[in-house]
Amino acid sequence: MNTHHRSDKSRGTPVRKGLHPKNLHNQGYDFPALVKSHPALAPYVKPNAYGDLTIDFSDPLAVKTLNAELLKRYYNIVDWDIPEGALCPPIPGRADYIHCMADLVGLGHEQRSIKLLDIGTGANGIYPLLACQIYGWQCVGSDINAQSLENVATIITNNPTLKDRFTLRRQHDKNHIFEGIIQPGEFFDVSVCNPPFHASLDEALKGNQRKLNNLARNRGEQKAQTQSPTLNFGGLGAELWCKGGEQLFLKKLIRESQVYSTQCRWFSSLVSKADNVKPAKKLIRKLGAVEIREIEMKQGNKVTRVLAWTFM
Repeated sequence: MNTHHRSDKSRGTPVRKGLHPKNLHNQGYDFPALVKSHPALAPYVKPNAYGDLTIDFSDPLAVKTLNAELLKRYYNIVDWDIPEGALCPPIPGRADYIHCMADLVGLGHEQRSIKLLDIGTGANGIYPLLACQIYGWQCVGSDINAQSLENVATIITNNPTLKDRFTLRRQHDKNHIFEGIIQPGEFFDVSVCNPPFHASLDEALKGNQRKLNNLARNRGEQKAQTQSPTLNFGGLGAELWCKGGEQLFLKKLIRESQVYSTQCRWFSSLVSKADNVKPAKKLIRKLGAVEIREIEMKQGNKVTRVLAWTFM
């Protein structure tokens, strides 16, 4: 995953260099060691067409089992679990986002004084969990789904060291993102977000089938053997799709960020669709941001961008 930074005024395409230098997963997965410490993973680990040990990343249960062991082994998070259908993201890519934000806000700052806001923390709570465990940050996770927050609360309870560093807040108004979450007089160093990127359930299912086919090709197969409605990496409705999709969500996020421009140093969001970057930057500039950063990240065949902006 590329972690190359560039400012809004830079030219050229970022050079892709793989995972962030501080990412603990730079050398890939040590499946023999993972299986030895977590035997429940064994049934999912098999050689691919090239003879390399792997799991079927189109199987949400396999990904969840791998995630649970990665979080325990590398980040000292025990008993991590998510309900069926919840988004189950790959850990290395999520860790990269946090490392990139640490680069962004960490200059001249004591890392343990950093405060992060996660918009749409989901049932997995992955960004605050990683930020707490890697950097010792103070984190707030917000979500509109009560069931998701209840699950993250259970994870926090299972890991007492998180109790004073990771708090949860419910967004009760679907028309707002920061309002009702950022409190008067409160200040965050950075906000992160993995926005819903589909405009409908049907679009999400079609996108998932493309992902299944891509994963199949990576395994040396022509295409996915089954046409399954199961969403790869899981994903409850609000986590994967919303009216207007990623583009409209980003527009709302950016517009509302201006209202809280003095209460958060860096706003940021993943942008899955490359076509959404240019209009997002245009709106950010229009609203008066003083700096915009585009950070391109690459893991395997997937390229993701983080867009970050500040009014300060």
